[in-house]
Amino acid sequence: MGWYPEPVLCRCRLPPFLLASYGPEGIGIVTAQLRYHPLARFARRTLLIWLIEVTALVGVALFVPGVELEGILPAIEFTAFVGILNALLWPLLARLTLPFMVFSFGFFTFILNGFMFWLGGQMVAGVHFSGYHSALLAAISVTVVNTTASGLLTIDEDATFYRAVLRRAMRRMPTGQSNKLQPGVIFLEIDGLSEPTLRRALRDGYMPNLARWLERGSHSLIEWESDLSCQTGAAQAGILHGDNFNIPAFRWVEKANGNRVMSAHGLRDAAIIEQRITDGNGLLARAGRSRANLFSGDAEDTMMTYSRITHFGQLYAPAYFTFFSNPYNFVRALTLMAADMVREVVGLRRQIREDVWPRLEQRRRGIYPLIRAATTILLRDITLDTLIGDVLESKADVVYASFMAYDEVAHHAGVEDRDALYVLYQLDRAFARVERAVSEVKRPYELVVLSDHGQSQGATFKQRYGQTLKEFIQSLLPAELKIHERLQTNEDWGHVGALISETAQQDQRMLGRVVRGVTRRRRREGEVPMGPEYRRRVDEQAGRAVRAEEAQTIVLASGNLGLVYFTDWQERLTLEQMEQLFPALISGLVRHSGIGFVMVRSARHGPLAIGARGVYYLAQDRVEGDNPLAVFSLNAPMHLRRADLYDYAPDILVNSYYDPVLDEGCAFEELIGFHGGLGGNQGRPFVLAPSYWQLNRERQIIGAEQLHRVLKRRLPHLAEPRPATGDTVESVVAATP
Repeated sequence: MGWYPEPVLCRCRLPPFLLASYGPEGIGIVTAQLRYHPLARFARRTLLIWLIEVTALVGVALFVPGVELEGILPAIEFTAFVGILNALLWPLLARLTLPFMVFSFGFFTFILNGFMFWLGGQMVAGVHFSGYHSALLAAISVTVVNTTASGLLTIDEDATFYRAVLRRAMRRMPTGQSNKLQPGVIFLEIDGLSEPTLRRALRDGYMPNLARWLERGSHSLIEWESDLSCQTGAAQAGILHGDNFNIPAFRWVEKANGNRVMSAHGLRDAAIIEQRITDGNGLLARAGRSRANLFSGDAEDTMMTYSRITHFGQLYAPAYFTFFSNPYNFVRALTLMAADMVREVVGLRRQIREDVWPRLEQRRRGIYPLIRAATTILLRDITLDTLIGDVLESKADVVYASFMAYDEVAHHAGVEDRDALYVLYQLDRAFARVERAVSEVKRPYELVVLSDHGQSQGATFKQRYGQTLKEFIQSLLPAELKIHERLQTNEDWGHVGALISETAQQDQRMLGRVVRGVTRRRRREGEVPMGPEYRRRVDEQAGRAVRAEEAQTIVLASGNLGLVYFTDWQERLTLEQMEQLFPALISGLVRHSGIGFVMVRSARHGPLAIGARGVYYLAQDRVEGDNPLAVFSLNAPMHLRRADLYDYAPDILVNSYYDPVLDEGCAFEELIGFHGGLGGNQGRPFVLAPSYWQLNRERQIIGAEQLHRVLKRRLPHLAEPRPATGDTVESVVAATP
């Protein structure tokens, strides 16, 4: 943050996740906090990385055929020569060869990297390669060793010299207006992180960078309450566009639209949803940029934004140039992905060995480690480097970027599992990189970290009771009814499908044609379904599963929120109708110990929340018997009244039980960390914003639409001068119109 001058801290220590592994006594950790000039910091970092690369080159010469090294001095000269060559030539080469690198998913980087090593072997005496193939193998090996060692030693990933060269290259790009000097804002969203879990991560040292912001007083932390439904689709629609009405869950049925099943993570559906909610004045409408979001917020520049996948004409924009401008980025990403896959396998075995409960096993096997690594590493790094490019370019007024890594791991490993907390540690380091980039440009940027929702935890409905929600509902209905179910969100596969679909949209490019040819049997209106979603469609086509269009009942799940639609009736069924048609259904649902309440509409009384021993008359705000909403948020009745008004409200809305003592609920899908309904920390997201924004003086922020209005009110004041370090918050507020 360029506003608050502060000495840089150099911390030589093991990450907290390693400390936790070895108990409180540790293993001889040396912690040092040194204050020194940034130039000395750069020099020490450069020398350390230089030493690592020299050591790696010596090892490569010993074990890789075709690589000869005549001593330590040639190794030092060679690594220095290649480093300078990369810094000087790589931005130009990356710009010229960007189409090849992007459309080869970065593998062209290997070719250029090997060329740099081969050229170094021709110029530096004492280093010899038998051919290009040996130079390529040496380049990959050195990069892998460098990446691994830098990660273990927690060396700053940023290369100041690279950023300086990159900044000059980006300034020469014809990308619009000249740099602005009024303040901008960068929103960094951590998907699925609750305020209580964030506080634990801060307390236990997993997020030292964010903790430093709070300690020095530049930022303040507040909690806000998410909507019903409590998931990214509704949250980002509200935050980015100020309208999330008629988004009842992750998936829902539109009876008036031919019983179409809509999904907030569907590429076609996201575009339709944005058309419905946008007024052209979203959070990013003012020279904004959207990075890895579901919706665009009316940004003029988007990257990996679901609602704009079909408008993906900016593949060669500076956003992608930033990632590929560093020759080590792609190899580094592959190395870190491999490490993350190992971490996932080891983490699951640890949970089995320690008998951690709840846990998932079957869903975390097979190809899942690769899918997780793509979300937690590759997508994160592309988004991060895109942000750094936005900062260096300094032309965006507002940028909003989502990081899905924590949400992905917490779903499968647990909300506060060591793996999930380690992801927060990695994200904290990533945000520190953005902060350092901000400090090196003339234009000031504010950094705001927030979440769209939290997560609650507990064993799944199927783990507890031996059957899915669909199977239980089937037992309460006539056997001849055809039921269609979608009880798994598969967000991880959705991200992979979005990347592939995005590539397939390139009509004029070779890789686009290749991807379309490979996926021609999968594609549907430009979207390429992956994983379980594709298998479901295959099963429906083969007659092994009931199609949604043919079903008489559709059961959907969004975390611990279940939605039941009876599609033979175009209108929403009332309680009285369902008691006549399916007399055992409602009473059977509310008596189940895994269900906290169901909401239905009564023709006589309006919306009702019905529990096992009581009824909440929502329209009259009165309770008969035991209050079924007593263990949920105080605002639960308000959320339910609003959900009852949706055009696409289900015939029956089912919410799982919640135990406030154990802080547990149960998802209707196979995820032990969940969100979507009411109960626990899933409804407690946060905002970490500049202190002078005075968010803590706002009334309680309830719902993403209200948060949108609160944030929108701050944006016009960004053109006002920021206070000097000695100014008080009170004086700033008094001087602000």
